[in-house]
Parts: sequence; C-alpha cells; structure tokens
Amino acid sequence: MYPKELSTLEGCMSGLVRRSNLQVAEDLADFIESSALPGTGVTAERFWQGLADILTELGPVNRRLLGERARLQREIDAWHKAYRGAAFDVAAYRQFLMEIGYLDAQGDDVEIATQNVDAEIAKLAGPQLVVPLSNARFALNAANARWGSLYDALYGTDAVPQDGPLAPSKAYNAERGAEVVAKGAAFLDVAVPLAVGRHRDVQAYDLVENDARLQVTMADGTVAQLSNLAQFVGHSGKAGAKRSLLFAHHGLHIEMQFDPAHPIGMLSPSGLKDIVIEAALSTIQDCEDSVAAVDAEDKVAIYRTWLGLMTGALEETFEKNGTTLTRRLNADKTFTTPAGRSRSFAGRSLQLVRNVGHLMTTDAVLDANGDEMPEGFLDAIVTTLCALHDVKKSDGPRNSRTGSIYVVKPKMHGAAEATLANDLFSRVEDVLGLARNTVKIGLMDE
Repeated sequence: MYPKELSTLEGCMSGLVRRSNLQVAEDLADFIESSALPGTGVTAERFWQGLADILTELGPVNRRLLGERARLQREIDAWHKAYRGAAFDVAAYRQFLMEIGYLDAQGDDVEIATQNVDAEIAKLAGPQLVVPLSNARFALNAANARWGSLYDALYGTDAVPQDGPLAPSKAYNAERGAEVVAKGAAFLDVAVPLAVGRHRDVQAYDLVENDARLQVTMADGTVAQLSNLAQFVGHSGKAGAKRSLLFAHHGLHIEMQFDPAHPIGMLSPSGLKDIVIEAALSTIQDCEDSVAAVDAEDKVAIYRTWLGLMTGALEETFEKNGTTLTRRLNADKTFTTPAGRSRSFAGRSLQLVRNVGHLMTTDAVLDANGDEMPEGFLDAIVTTLCALHDVKKSDGPRNSRTGSIYVVKPKMHGAAEATLANDLFSRVEDVLGLARNTVKIGLMDE
C-alpha cells in the first residue's frame, strides 16, 4: 500500500497521487488498492508498475495506429470531394481503398483452437443482453435474467392480445390468465412433447421408481411418458407441496414449478403454477456505448459494479411502490438427477464486459509525460483485475465455470488494431499472473 501522505504530487492538480511513474486520480488509486487488489495475490506495486510498463511499450503503438486512422480519413475525405457528383463506381472505389490500405488483401485460411470456453459462448444459442455498468440495479437485473417466467412474459406482453376480453388491467384478468396457461401448455407440447396426449390434459406429473422416472397421468386416467425420456434431467422439492421438474431442450432448460396452494397452481389439476425457462444466457456489462463515464469518479463507479458482479457481493437497495427492496445476484439452481445425484445449474447469465475502444483517453491516469492514458488500456487492466476474483474462486457460484474472463473490445479497424488488442491483454495477463489466453476477447472490427 502506498501511504497517501507521502505520494501526493507537488505542483500538480489536486487529487492526483504518484504510482510508479504515473499520476493517478486518488479515488481510482484507493479503489484499486482497497477494493480490487485484496484477495487477488497481486501487490499494488506490481499492478502500477505493470500498467506503467504497458503504457511505455504499447502507448506509442496506439498513437501510431490512431495516426493511421487519421491518414485514412483524410484520404477518403479527399476522394469523395474530388469525385463529388460523379457516378459511383464500386470497383474503382474498392481499388482506391485497397491502395490506401483501408482494405487488406484476403489472407490465407487459418484455423484456431480455443480452450476453457463456457458453453454459453461455445455451444449454446440464446439471447444476450447489453446493460450499462453505471446502473447497478440494471446490471443485477440483467445478470439475473438467466431464468424467466414464461407466464409473466406472456401475460405482460402482446404475445397475448391486449384488447377485448383478454386486455390486461390493473386487476388480474382471469381470462387473460387462462390464455397464458393455454399458451404455456402449447409451448410444452413443442419443447417437451408427450409420447401420447397433450400437456393441457395432464392431471398429474409424478415421479416413480425412486424418483428416477417421470410418469404423466392424463385427465382420463391413462398414463403417458415423455416422447424423449432423456429430456427429464432433474427435480427438487417434495410431491404434494412445492416441487419443480427440470427438462432439457436443445441444451437449454425448462423448469415446471408446482404449488397446489398458489393462486395459479390452484387452477391447474397438476398444481402447475409457472413455467420458468432459461432466457438470457449471457450479458455484456458495458463500459462503453451505453454509459457516460467521463472522469475518474465515473470510471470507479462502473468498475465497482463490475467488481461486485465478479465477487458475487453486488447488491442494490431501492424504493418501489413505497417498499424498500434489496436486489442481489441469484443463487445457482440445484436439482436431483434421475440417477440420484445433486447437480447445480447457473442461476445467472454469463457476464462479459465491454471495454472502450482504442481512441478514447482518460485523465484518471497520466503517463510519465503527463499525458492522458488510453482509456481502453485502463479498462483492460482494471476489468481483468476485477474478474480475477471470479477466476480464483474455489467454491460457490462462479461467473465462468471454465475459469475464463470475457471482454468485448469494440471500435477497431483492421488487423493491426486487433493485434494491439491481443498484445494488450497478453501484457495484462502477465501483470496479473494469469495463464495465457485466460482472457477471451471478442474483437469488433467496426
């Protein structure tokens, strides 16, 4: 830890402290040293010296590439002025862009292999949210959107007609509710079909043979099974009370929740009160387009929210309809498999963090020359540091079950800028003691 009374710079603007050969906003330095670093095994001296070294090595590369951007823009502006009013010749324009280096020649095919990539990125297709890290409540809502009530989604949207007898109102509309239940059963007929019959006609869903098999009893007393027995993957709770059954469909999960005492469950012969489905598989927590982080105080606020997501400690208290509510990250869901084993399922969406691009600078840190540092460099090392808490977890819910960190890197142009991003995160991994390619970056060539 650097003692503040010894590190305030003489003759510089108020609120900056010396770290290595850098000038750092005091609130940023305090966040790094008091909140982000503890528990990671990385010392303050290593962190700040590592950042200073990254700026020394890659800062000039960033400036050169931004100069190349400016040259390209000048050339393109001049071309359009020179050919103003002329018929547009696509082939000629493409040739011009090749000549000035805006477009590169097509390279040879390449193959790459990745390791330790979570299924939400590598195998599963599903919705992805983007949410500003400047709003902790929004960030929590997005993280918790991994599972969502199908009944709520149907009742609250125009998936069910919003006029006539089905129109929603302040009071519960029983006819609309009945239509929601009917649509839910129709969904189950497609996603978890029965070998014979339809879900709307089910009297009871029972577990038999020591809870290893699902048995479905129809309204006429006949017994049916799932069309695909392997779709039943788990259960929780006890029969006759609050119980859940879990099914798999295309790698995603569907939870049927039963509660005969619930107002909706009372309307169903089987006691089915809701159908909860895996919804937002991943979320981009955004430091870029959806936020306005213009100074050190803003940056610290969004970094603190990201840290809370990665440690799992983030919570937000707010007032709603006169009631004080506290929102936290959802716990994982635990079910017993047909084989009798306990298995957990992620309760939150997989979190990615979007850094800013190469262009922006920030006065939260000044380099050895007193110049503002590239904001993307600061995002890279701080957001990775915060995510290091998740990588180091040995138990409890984790963001990445494979031990990876996911960063979205936007606003780049061409292979050289993509290479800079790759080199930047390699240096960050070295500073923070991470194995190579722990950080997975999504490159946005825009």
